Amino acid sequence: MQRVRIATYNIHKGRGLDGRIRIERIARVLGEIHADIVALQEVVSREGRCAEDHQARFLADQFAYFYAIGETRKYRGGSYGNVTLSRWRFERARHADLSVSGREERGVLRTDIRLGRQLVHVFNVHLGTSHRERKKQARRLIEPDLLKAMDITGPRVVLGDFNEWTRGLVTRTLTSEFRLTDLRAHLRRSRAYPSGLPLLHLDHIYYDHHFEVESARFHRSRHSLVASDHLPLVADLVMGGSSWPAATRDVSGSHGALVPDADA
Repeated sequence: MQRVRIATYNIHKGRGLDGRIRIERIARVLGEIHADIVALQEVVSREGRCAEDHQARFLADQFAYFYAIGETRKYRGGSYGNVTLSRWRFERARHADLSVSGREERGVLRTDIRLGRQLVHVFNVHLGTSHRERKKQARRLIEPDLLKAMDITGPRVVLGDFNEWTRGLVTRTLTSEFRLTDLRAHLRRSRAYPSGLPLLHLDHIYYDHHFEVESARFHRSRHSLVASDHLPLVADLVMGGSSWPAATRDVSGSHGALVPDADA
């Protein structure tokens, strides 16, 4: 039995509750949670005057993560969207559009990560704020190029900012159509948005039956309470099998980005 720590975190472009963009505060939070795989949403990555302007690369550099970017739209000449960080290399990265006409652009970033002999498929999602929008996005997830793709050979983890605070259509779709398990039952506290005065549960993790949950929590600390309007959701998962590699840092700094394939 081996363990992997995963997390999902909407970093709100690095803008904290004080209104200032300080991506280094997000880095401090990531340093506190020590996750092996992190799904980030609302990340801005552009070439600028300082390293912090390319948020995906800056955060990866701090901890020798590999990173993949799923761009949902352009932002000030750069990329805006989902980013997945991993201690291990990606075998594949693919971004798919979940946008609904007339609404803000949304997407899902699939990354395939081989942990020993097992290929794990991680889906980093950011869904819309309206019920009708999420209804269409739930149907999109069912299509055969996403969660039912023929090339899915291992367990799936679907995590991110679902913007769904009740047991709505997306939750019902994931738990019934795909028999994925919602992490929510393992949380002592489920309300985590906004971080300063939590009223809603927007961030979720769903996983296949191959995994068992050892622990789960929303990470609350002095830094996480101000770094973003979301708190990171962290889970320690256990999966049977052998030959899983240890999650160690690459001290040589040979991490890097993987450009996702084009949409199907």
